[in-house]
Amino acid sequence: MFSCWVCSGGVSRCNLCINFHFVSLCMCLLWPWLLPFPVLGSNRPEGKVLETVGVFEAPKQHGKYETGQLFLHSVFGYRGIVLFPWHARLYDRDVTPPTTESKSEPPGTHGSKEVKGKTHTYYQVLIDTRDCPHISQRSQTEAVTFLANHDDSRALYAIPGLDYVSHEDILPYSSTDQVPIQHELFERFLMFNPSKVPPFIPRDTLRAWQEKNHPWLELSDVHRETTENIRVTVIPFYMGMRVRLPFHIRWRYCIRLENMGNEVVQLRERHWRIFSLSGTLETVRGRGVVGREPVLSKEQPAFQYSSHVSLQAPSGHMWGTFRIERTDGSHFDVRIPPFSLESNKDEKAPPAGYSW
Repeated sequence: MFSCWVCSGGVSRCNLCINFHFVSLCMCLLWPWLLPFPVLGSNRPEGKVLETVGVFEAPKQHGKYETGQLFLHSVFGYRGIVLFPWHARLYDRDVTPPTTESKSEPPGTHGSKEVKGKTHTYYQVLIDTRDCPHISQRSQTEAVTFLANHDDSRALYAIPGLDYVSHEDILPYSSTDQVPIQHELFERFLMFNPSKVPPFIPRDTLRAWQEKNHPWLELSDVHRETTENIRVTVIPFYMGMRVRLPFHIRWRYCIRLENMGNEVVQLRERHWRIFSLSGTLETVRGRGVVGREPVLSKEQPAFQYSSHVSLQAPSGHMWGTFRIERTDGSHFDVRIPPFSLESNKDEKAPPAGYSW
């Protein structure tokens, strides 16, 4: 344990300092909401003792994290635990493909380059419910939804405290606590086994739950694009279909906006174009997203939310822009990368203009 080089003037000893790549980091500044007494800066209550959350481990540069791996989210800062991995195809429009592989995209979408899909690892995770109130303004913690009964599209089933996390967002740590994560599904899905590394192994209920809900949980495609230092990542999910008339198919999509620069900006408007295989093209405009107009700053650079869309066709495409406002009142449009809405999970083809 190292003494804290960040907060040594405020406390005699920081019990949360950890040795990570031979650098002593103070979690009370980096992730203040993770403490039993979540305080910021000088608002720390007098006489409160900081408690150890865990000890950082070296992030994996190769391979994947196993079920039961504890982690901190590098962007949103919450504590979580890995349930199982997904292998997705990442379409990163910020990566320029060789000119010999260029293809045109569907009419109406911005740009004309092909985007080469590459395999990338994401994880289904549980979020510690103690951290949910502190991230609710920046990330929806009820991001996983699907149809509980396909005969009735109104039966929308939400599982709170679940998330999908990219491999590079995982900051692994270890803990001696046998129940280090507070979530109603933790002890139903995992059990403590000190002879294993990590010491939390899956129960049969986790395997059964994954197998039963695989079609609605599966993460297969991720789309990413950056405009003027604002990166937009989109993950679409097939949810199921309504078999009663009027027939329609539903999808969920999760969007994350990240400010990669130093300028403070605010999301003001959204503009969507939704194309259905039936031939319809719908335009949707509105203020903000999910009732919010989030501010993206260097201190809080990211915002994540989920929404839903229905089509009376087995597939379609979505694309659009976000109107962003600078502090001086000027505006610019951030592109939302085009993505496919596919319902055939067994014979999935690459989105138009894409390949793998």
